[in-house]
Amino acid sequence: MQNTEPLILREDKNGISNLILNRPKARNALSLELIELMIREIKDINENNDIKVVILSGRGPAFCSGHDLKELKSLNNSEFTKKVFEKCSEMMIEIIKLRIPVVAKVDGIATAAGCQLVATCDLAIASKESIFATPGVNIGLFCSTPSVALSRVVPRKKSLEMLLTGENITAESAVQFGLINSMVEKNSLDCEVEKLANIIAKKPKRIIEIGKKAFYEQLEKPISQSYEYASEVMTKNMLENDCIEGISAFVEKRKPNWDL
Repeated sequence: MQNTEPLILREDKNGISNLILNRPKARNALSLELIELMIREIKDINENNDIKVVILSGRGPAFCSGHDLKELKSLNNSEFTKKVFEKCSEMMIEIIKLRIPVVAKVDGIATAAGCQLVATCDLAIASKESIFATPGVNIGLFCSTPSVALSRVVPRKKSLEMLLTGENITAESAVQFGLINSMVEKNSLDCEVEKLANIIAKKPKRIIEIGKKAFYEQLEKPISQSYEYASEVMTKNMLENDCIEGISAFVEKRKPNWDL
């Protein structure tokens, strides 16, 4: 009997969208269908003005084990393989382009493209039991696309250590390397992630949107151009209603009435 459960579960509530990878038996491996569904959901969320934060998690004992190697091996077609990697890269870029923050809630393994997914999300909190790795080198497939995201959040020598050895790192090391923001007890994970998401959801959405876009844009520029670009962004930001209200509230020593 064919499994008819959706590959992605989604629940929108109180300005927060919970996206759950739903292939627990396959350790939430990224099949082409799952990747395409993720892209579709992210684009849909981007058009929804009521959603202010996304929480991304995986159902079962893994956050995400990476690409579906069984699918890639069974088809053994370079054209299909190229499409999978291109679509996965598109998914990562869509997360970065999303107007609102994405928080990875990691409980279990996050390996290869799953580790890439954690590195791509804007923020990440993991249970203490979680494990991270880019183990492609162990099977003769160097994690080159995961290295793009990993090298942008983890210091060069540490990211190369992960890529060259393929060894697991603990949640504690992931915090030290900058791959995740924090680690918590497993039974506190839901609460801590929701707390973080709710803090962000209470901020003015338009200002968060401006800030997230500027953050990623300036990263790709030389420092002098980054400052020039950021100054232009802040100048325009000053004209936003939420900024005018926020500064007025600060001067008048009252709480701001954000345009949420």
